[in-house]
Amino acid sequence: MGEDGSVTSAPQRPDGPTPATRLIATDLDGTLLRDDKSVSPRTIAALAAAEEAGIEVFFVTGRPARWMGVVSDHVHGHGLAICANGAAVVDLRSGGEFVQVRALPRATALTVVNTLRAAAPGTSFAVELTTGINYEPTYPPFFQDPGAAVATAEKLLSEELEGSAAPVLKVLAHHPELGPDEFLALARSVAGGYASITRSSPTSLLEVSGIGISKASTLALCCAERGISPAEVVAFGDMPNDVEMLRWAGTSYAMGNAHPDVIAAASGRTVANNEDGVAVVIERILAERTTHQR
Repeated sequence: MGEDGSVTSAPQRPDGPTPATRLIATDLDGTLLRDDKSVSPRTIAALAAAEEAGIEVFFVTGRPARWMGVVSDHVHGHGLAICANGAAVVDLRSGGEFVQVRALPRATALTVVNTLRAAAPGTSFAVELTTGINYEPTYPPFFQDPGAAVATAEKLLSEELEGSAAPVLKVLAHHPELGPDEFLALARSVAGGYASITRSSPTSLLEVSGIGISKASTLALCCAERGISPAEVVAFGDMPNDVEMLRWAGTSYAMGNAHPDVIAAASGRTVANNEDGVAVVIERILAERTTHQR
C-alpha cells in the first residue's frame, strides 16, 4: 500500500477459477485513464492485444459522447461505448452517433429536482441532453460550453426553451457544502425511488438517471445481444457509479485508487490508474490464455 491507501504492488486476484474472458468492460476516468487524462502506451498496447485475441473491449463511462475523443482512437472491433452511466450507447467510429438512448423522463427529472431542492437547499442543477449540456446560473462552471442554455432546471426541463427538447440523459446535482458521500446518501434516501442516483466526481456532484439505468444494466443488454454471460466479463472501476457493474461482472477489479464502496464490491483489486492497473490485468489474462493453449 502507498501512504494514501492505494495499491502499489501486484494485483490481488479474485478467489477461485476464472472462466474464459470474452469481454472487458472498463471505466475511463480514474481507471483506464491516468490522472492527466491520457491513455498510456502500455494500456494502448494491452487494449489492442485483447481485441487481437478475440476479447471485446467496452468503454463504460459517465462521460457524455462528446467527451469520448480521448479514447476514440483506441477502439477496435465493434467501436461501441456505453456513456452517461448507461443512458446511451454510442458508435465511436461514426463520431459518437447514438445507437441506443435510455432517457430520463422529464417529469421524473422534475420530481427529483424538486425533492432535492427541499431536502438539500442550495443544490444547483445541470441537464445533460443528447445534444449537449444546459445548466442553472448558480451551477459551478465545470463545463465550458458556449452553446449551453442557462436557466432554472424547471425551465430547462420544460421543453419550452429553444433546443432543450432533446432526450435527457441525466441530471447533475451539485451541493456547495455537503460532503460527496453524505450528499449521495441523502439524495438516495429522499429521491432514490424515482431515479438512479450515483456519483463519479470527487466533489459533491451527483448524477441522476432513469430508474434502473446504470452502467451494469446497459452492459448486460450489450452482452446479451452478443451471447456473453456475466461470468465471461471482466470489469474495472474506481467510483460509486461503477459498483453495480463490478457486482454484475463475473470477475471485477477495483483500482488501487478506488473508493471504499468499489473495493467492497469488486472480486479483486489491481494497482492504481497511474500505474496502468487495467493493462496489468489484461496482460495477465492474455499470458494465461497463451499458456493454456500450449
